[in-house]
Amino acid sequence: MINKQELTAQRHSLVHHALGTRIVLTIYGDQYFPLLKQSMRLIDQYEDRLTVNRPESEVMSINHAAGRIPKIVSPSTYELIKLAVHYSRENFGFNALIGPLVKLWKIGFKGARVPTDREIQARLRLIDPYKVLLDDAGHTVFLEEPGMELDLGGIAKGYIADRIKDLWDTRHVPAGIIDLGGNLLFVGQSPRRADGHWVIGVQDPRLNRGENIELVQKPACSAVTSGIYERFLEVNGKKYHHLLDPRTGYPLQTDLSSVTVFTQQSVMGEIEAKRLFFNGQPIADWQKQPGNLGAVFVQQNEQIINVAVTN
Repeated sequence: MINKQELTAQRHSLVHHALGTRIVLTIYGDQYFPLLKQSMRLIDQYEDRLTVNRPESEVMSINHAAGRIPKIVSPSTYELIKLAVHYSRENFGFNALIGPLVKLWKIGFKGARVPTDREIQARLRLIDPYKVLLDDAGHTVFLEEPGMELDLGGIAKGYIADRIKDLWDTRHVPAGIIDLGGNLLFVGQSPRRADGHWVIGVQDPRLNRGENIELVQKPACSAVTSGIYERFLEVNGKKYHHLLDPRTGYPLQTDLSSVTVFTQQSVMGEIEAKRLFFNGQPIADWQKQPGNLGAVFVQQNEQIINVAVTN
């Protein structure tokens, strides 16, 4: 078996652009290098099915048919949609149907404005997750109202990262890092440390990507950040941030800049980061739930709250 020192020297990375972001896959062990290109092809295949940034995809076929007919999708797309709808119905802030509301405000884009309350109420009727009809037997998805839109962008990167890890696990990859635009998934034991833990940077929300506010040590896990970034609309001296609350239709009011969560599954990291961020503060015993390994809250006044993490 190859030792850690040798493994550290056999580090291979591949960079790619997909899912609207920069992808970096890093794998340790010369024999596993061919897996990098195979993994990138897998990412592209998932993007082809899940994207809403092109006229055609499985998700876009559902959106085009809103209010008219159900659409059949592949088993993996159906699995992800079902997961997204389930957590959207929990109504804690994550909502995979929020597109019509985002397009109304247009924060960060040309034509941004503060809509009337009447306009907002009309859009809230289009983001109701109970208006998504799912048929497990036929793998069909139906949006009941014309104008409804499904967008899996809030959890797709996590889901795809987990599928890449599944592939690597079947090939017994000893160590690696899956970085999908800052959503991180660490595989195996870090060859750089005797204890096998990974040193994970927590993004400073005020600075450029890669500039960290603190370092955390964890065994193999996922690290996902949710936060308010510098996209906002200012009207009459009031700032409206881009993160909209589907429960009200208005931008979320919060003292937080970001929340980074550490979880076993990356897709659950996407969901739990949003749960904690929308909550605005730690949730009692959150870290005791299966798969939740810790969190770092960064407040707008730069105060840091750590939950079950070691620096």
